[in-house]
Amino acid sequence: MTEATRHTPGTPCWVSLMVHGLDATQAFYGELFGWEFSPGPQQLGPYVRALLDGKEVAGIGRLPADRDLPIAWTPYLATDDADATAESVRCSGGTVGVGPLDAADAGRMAIVTDPAGAVFGLWQPSAHSGIAVRGTPGTPVWHELLTTGTATVGKFYETVFGFTPEPADPDAGPDPDHVILRLEDRPVAALRGFGRSLPRDRGTYWMTFFEVEDPDGVAVRLTELGGRVLKPPQESPQGRIAVVTDPEGAIFTVVRSPG
Repeated sequence: MTEATRHTPGTPCWVSLMVHGLDATQAFYGELFGWEFSPGPQQLGPYVRALLDGKEVAGIGRLPADRDLPIAWTPYLATDDADATAESVRCSGGTVGVGPLDAADAGRMAIVTDPAGAVFGLWQPSAHSGIAVRGTPGTPVWHELLTTGTATVGKFYETVFGFTPEPADPDAGPDPDHVILRLEDRPVAALRGFGRSLPRDRGTYWMTFFEVEDPDGVAVRLTELGGRVLKPPQESPQGRIAVVTDPEGAIFTVVRSPG
């Protein structure tokens, strides 16, 4: 287990999930990843932080009863100034749906969308810096934006966060429209363009990858717990992966990273 330090602005620093059944979702991920839970900021409504060995790795909240929103894991990108970054999102063709607002003394946040409609968050840390461990099973290890095309949306992320977009190594997979986003010469996320083959019922969205020791075993256990396997475990350039959903339909990928 590697403890995370300060997150460089622009890097994914947190993931959060809003669901209808908070208790049932805690039970599902507790069984799947070994998470324990502690209460989160009251300003976020019913909300808990997921812990591994006492270290924070993710957040789960309850949707208001009158809100019928897509159930999805949402990555948060670090910023030193949530208000300024939210304004940059607006000026670059995105939208700001929530905030910026304070989450008690934890930090300042906003929920935004890119020009293609993908939802993500902004996080300006105070007492809560974000994900506290990296690399251990049960932690988020990678994020990919699934979109129709990477050119326009890549310019948005480059403008707002200073990413350097680079075409992926052609030996790392067959996708012709695959871009790696780098910060300080370090890969932090990826964009994948699927053109018309992107499912219309999902639209553009960010995919979170969670590290696991045994993707095959996790896929079996997940099904027993009420989730679904969308793409069975298979080898990939990222390692052995499976694309799955939790019982409320939130899509994510489990991965055993190489090495």
